Amino acid sequence: MSQIQNKRKAGSDVLRRLTLFEKAALLSGGGAWKSRALPRRGLPALFFSDGPHGLRKQEGIGDHLGLHASRPATCFPTAATVANSWDTELAEAVGEALGNEARSQGVDVLLGPGLNIKRSPLCGRNFEYFSEDPYLSGKLAAAYVRGIQRGGVLACVKHYAVNSQEFRRMTLNAVVDERALRELYLTGFEIAVKEGKPAALMTSYNQVNGIQSNENPQLMLDILRDEWGYDGMVVTDWGGSDDHIRGIQCRTTLEMPNPGLYAAREVLRAVERGELSEAEIDVCLKDYFRTLRRAAVQAKKAVPVDPLRQHALARRAERESAVLLKNDGILPLSGEETVALIGDFAFMPRYQGAGSSLVNSRRVETLAGQLSQRLGNKLIGCASGYARHGDDSKRRAAKRLRRALKLARKASCVIFCCGLDEMAETEGLDRKTLALPAAQRRVLHSLADVNPNIILVLSAGSVVDLSVERDARAVLHGYLGGEAGAGAMSELLYGEATPMGKLAESYPRALSDTPAYPYRKLRGNCAEYRESLYVGYRYYDRAGLSLYHPFGFGLSYTSFSYRDLTVEAEGVRFFVKNSGARDGAEIAQLYISALESAVFRPEKELKGFAKIFLKAGEEKEVFIPFDDKSFRVYDSARGCFIEEEGRYRILVGASAADLRLAAETERGGERMLIPQEKKRLPHYFSGAAQQVGRTEFERLLGRKTERPALAGELLRGDAVHELRRSRGLLARLIYRGLQRALNKSAAKREPNLNLIFTYHMPFRAFSKFGSGRISPEMTEAVLLMLNGHLIAGGRKFFLEGLKNRRENRRNERALR
Repeated sequence: MSQIQNKRKAGSDVLRRLTLFEKAALLSGGGAWKSRALPRRGLPALFFSDGPHGLRKQEGIGDHLGLHASRPATCFPTAATVANSWDTELAEAVGEALGNEARSQGVDVLLGPGLNIKRSPLCGRNFEYFSEDPYLSGKLAAAYVRGIQRGGVLACVKHYAVNSQEFRRMTLNAVVDERALRELYLTGFEIAVKEGKPAALMTSYNQVNGIQSNENPQLMLDILRDEWGYDGMVVTDWGGSDDHIRGIQCRTTLEMPNPGLYAAREVLRAVERGELSEAEIDVCLKDYFRTLRRAAVQAKKAVPVDPLRQHALARRAERESAVLLKNDGILPLSGEETVALIGDFAFMPRYQGAGSSLVNSRRVETLAGQLSQRLGNKLIGCASGYARHGDDSKRRAAKRLRRALKLARKASCVIFCCGLDEMAETEGLDRKTLALPAAQRRVLHSLADVNPNIILVLSAGSVVDLSVERDARAVLHGYLGGEAGAGAMSELLYGEATPMGKLAESYPRALSDTPAYPYRKLRGNCAEYRESLYVGYRYYDRAGLSLYHPFGFGLSYTSFSYRDLTVEAEGVRFFVKNSGARDGAEIAQLYISALESAVFRPEKELKGFAKIFLKAGEEKEVFIPFDDKSFRVYDSARGCFIEEEGRYRILVGASAADLRLAAETERGGERMLIPQEKKRLPHYFSGAAQQVGRTEFERLLGRKTERPALAGELLRGDAVHELRRSRGLLARLIYRGLQRALNKSAAKREPNLNLIFTYHMPFRAFSKFGSGRISPEMTEAVLLMLNGHLIAGGRKFFLEGLKNRRENRRNERALR
């Protein structure tokens, strides 16, 4: 018998020995970061940890928001940063380093990478996601997964699916048409699952078309399991489960983090009522046991972790990902210039986002420290210039500015460090503007008045308003560069390395230009994705809008030329030459445009890319293969992807707006069963995605969109912030206290993640975090009190509390 067969037999034997209650207990978490262990059956717990760009393993009291301290670890550049490298080998190396570090700290499952599509630049968690494009996102995510799992732990891709905003994320219903769902929001996950083969997948908090993500049969069974062939474990986001039984029916493996044994009792009652079969439970447990076996194999891969090597890789990742957005020839610096270093970020770098991904970094470099070592007395001085979170008095602001201007007048050039602060980009909150803080803009403008040689070093995890470019001769965007980002930026500024990063997202000139802008207000709890496929460059292309910088854009200290495009059956060939005087790397991008189609389509879509390292004067032939994503389109009538027959334009170039080579090809294929009518969907065919009315959106959806009516009383699915509309005095008092605390946090520009999370959490989630101390019936009692029925609610809470405690003790004895 083979080793694989032995393992399968062992898993089946364990399953047969388990009681029904033990099976039920294994389908929910056993702690903030653990699955449930059954020692008497020889079943260990799986240990989970956050870590999209650095491990966040907590000791003692655990939480999932970054509130309590975690063990020191390497902070790598965030996913949004590494995405600008367009380098799957680099992504895989970072993933392997993350895996090694996680394994060294006893972690089994690393919660990452995140690969949700950047529908809007306002999403407060965009720093954790790769791109506005699903192909680029999927390829990089698959590379991370391969690296993490080669490094010794299991990867858990997230958040599946259509999780594009933080505001009300736990109660939101994402309403999206089928083509946008399949072609845009799920394609990245498809690539990650098929090519990366992750052992785990995390579902999102939100509903998708009215159904909770982990309870959605289309997402969980039809697509993930049947179509993609996924056989790994599925876990809910922490507190993201609603109906545990429906989740099991959709093959959700674990309800996290720790609902306690009442969840097992729910399963038993469902079996007794005939709502759930033991066979359905066994299917989930087979996925779980398969994951346990994989974790045991991975644990043998432990290797010593060298913090210096990790730090060096973090620096390399930032060096190869930073994007040079503007340069009139001032960069690279020679080292002979006298430099004034201005900006709070030079001393306290903004190098990671806030929330569950917050890393307790081992060592953080600063640009002030790096340039002081490099320049000596050529660095004539450093000044903050502005207060990170805004000045509390005009006098202090004026004093800071005077100090900065004095240095700027003496220097031959000024390096000005600025960007978004911690409150602007955090889990749980969305941004309200693309603008950099007003204090930073004022200081930059004043500096440009006294010294024209301004070099802007920018730190932000997502799109910002780049009107500030007019006050600078050069702009080097490091995104969020991790703990070694300052060293990498120093090397790029002084030409020890050549910039090679290119934007993984478009930079519009105004927030109002972004495709989802007219639809940012919710209808009830519904976010209507009326723009459909027109996200990012797919929209800007069709709308003909002017941008600060297009998708795929990035400058270099050298230049590249393209020639001789040949289209073959298997892909495209062309030549790229480094026509400049410095060694460097070019990211060549392949876009495909359907010239004939029975449905509306973007003007072009990214279908391949290649990063080519070239010495000065060197030329290489490049081949980019076609794959099953190259020409496909989703046929809603058939319920599957097809390759539509017709003519296609093949485009190759340096960015979405800088296409150097073009050719046409004819493809055989199929015809759409039911073509879309232009007269019924006029704004979709024209690309005027911001002008879609409700009727046209409903035609696209094929159903009505009803605005949910707010109930008169608070319900279990309502979020805590709905306390404001309760008739109960207690509810209104609690709401006012929460709101005051949130306002205080916002005024300090310090995100209180506990408050933010609580504010948006639905009442049903209380029982998911309580280790079984709060049952759903106790939550119903709390709602009674909040709705004004204090005596009845209090009595019910007391009685249900006693009952829950008694049953928990009985269940715990049964497990022991």
